Amino acid sequence: MRLPRVPRPRSLAGQLFAMQAVLIAVLVAGYALFTYVSDRSQAEEAAGRQAMAVARSVADAPSVRDAIRTTDPTKPLQPYALQVQRDTDVDFVTIMNPRGIRWTHPDETLIGRHFLGHIGPALRGKSFTETYTGTLGPSVRAVTPVLDNGHLVGLVSAGIKVEAITKRVQDQVTALIGVAGGALVLGGIGTYVINARLRRSTHGLNAAELSRMHDYHQAALHAVREGLLMLDAQYRVALMNDGGRELLGVGDAAVGRSVAELGLPAPLTGALLSAEPRVDEVHLTASRVLVVNTSPVTGGERRGTVVTLRDVTELQALTGELDSERGFTQALRSQAHEAANRLHTVVSLIELGRAEEAVDFATAELELAQTLTDEVISAVSEPVLAALLLGKAAQANERGVELVISEQSGIDDALLPAGLPARDLVTVLGNLIDNAMDAAQGTVRARVTVTAFTDGSGLVLRVADTGAGVDPAHAEAVFRRGWSTKPAGPAGRGLGLALVRQAVNRHDGTLTVAEAAGGGAEFEVRLPLPRTAPAADGEAAGSVADAPEDLAPQHVQPALPGGDL
Repeated sequence: MRLPRVPRPRSLAGQLFAMQAVLIAVLVAGYALFTYVSDRSQAEEAAGRQAMAVARSVADAPSVRDAIRTTDPTKPLQPYALQVQRDTDVDFVTIMNPRGIRWTHPDETLIGRHFLGHIGPALRGKSFTETYTGTLGPSVRAVTPVLDNGHLVGLVSAGIKVEAITKRVQDQVTALIGVAGGALVLGGIGTYVINARLRRSTHGLNAAELSRMHDYHQAALHAVREGLLMLDAQYRVALMNDGGRELLGVGDAAVGRSVAELGLPAPLTGALLSAEPRVDEVHLTASRVLVVNTSPVTGGERRGTVVTLRDVTELQALTGELDSERGFTQALRSQAHEAANRLHTVVSLIELGRAEEAVDFATAELELAQTLTDEVISAVSEPVLAALLLGKAAQANERGVELVISEQSGIDDALLPAGLPARDLVTVLGNLIDNAMDAAQGTVRARVTVTAFTDGSGLVLRVADTGAGVDPAHAEAVFRRGWSTKPAGPAGRGLGLALVRQAVNRHDGTLTVAEAAGGGAEFEVRLPLPRTAPAADGEAAGSVADAPEDLAPQHVQPALPGGDL
């Protein structure tokens, strides 16, 4: 016959409740058993002391010694023993002669018979207690001698039945069981309430399901490439996945620390510390462009913040390149339109029989285009910079801005080291020229002047415009992401110069802004290059002295700090 299977609690809360209920029951039962054994032992000891006290009191009474001297001791001693028995709450008081013959007994029919028990120690003058089964059943009894002038004249025994002792202990244990039962009920109710809250917290999942959820949680954290941060109510990092550590450039020690202690750029730190949700905000670190989303965790009160990070550094670079290509395309379209007009002009002159004038016109146009190319190539033979400048020249011409390469520019091919990526050069110079064209466009004789050369400190790039210039009060704010004097478009403003400073800081360079000689603003970038072998006579190749004297910037502002992006 199979016993019915006891259903096992599935949820973790149910298992904890069952375990705690069993634990409380075992503790109460163990305490009750210990109390019973302890109380019984103590009750027997107390009964022995009580019996000894009664026996000695009777043995020391003068009336007992006087009665023993009479010819019939039973007559005065029997009523006296029964009175003492009632007054002291003992079950019997027996007075006997030295041979153990009873003079008194609760059952008068047993008077004159031999006492059942040991009397040897008492005959030697020593009082003692023992547990013995007599005529009244098992009892705890005390036996003491009766001395008259030092002579043994009788014995006194007083006892309490074990049954009475057990009844006392049972009464105590019954009360204890009642208290223990109440404690078990209260403990069960408390355990149920606590586990009800636990069930709500664990959503009724059992231990195995919670273990699986934890494994899934860990696997998901390591698998997700995007950065994930969880901040507690005090804005300390409670959790961070591998992607978050990589994107923010922090280690495992970041967990448990406040966001303000991670050394992140101030705008990014402010976004993480904000109590309001942030959606697709673009922030710059030392080497990355991040899209940040934050969402507060609430449950009646603010419990923390969930932060996601996406790396759009490559996307931002590609977007910039796409904007440049779009500008080049527009410039080429414009140039194609202009070329078509010039071609029609040449054809018309030939049809009118003015061939010499047609040749002169076409030659002048070719010489003009070739002159621009020659100027750029002769000044900057480094291919990436030369291609960038030619493209920006076409853009500037389309926008009605003159792009000028200063005569002092000079960068040879293969001069720039491999550690300076071409993309960073395009980011720095391209954004500076774009901002300069925006500032100069619409002004009288709009012009952007570009100077590029190397000196003893490294690569120097200067871009000056004829615009309104930069207010000295905004000399630092102009490099912050989001700062711009132009209205913001759908994608936002103020990212170009922030990207420039990010690239400059990445190569330990400096970025300054000053007032240009002819008005407007002049931005200067200095990027350190590896030192070449020293030249003869102790002069370093490409020293500052080799740089043209008229390239010293006018009213140059101190280099701006690199930590505020």
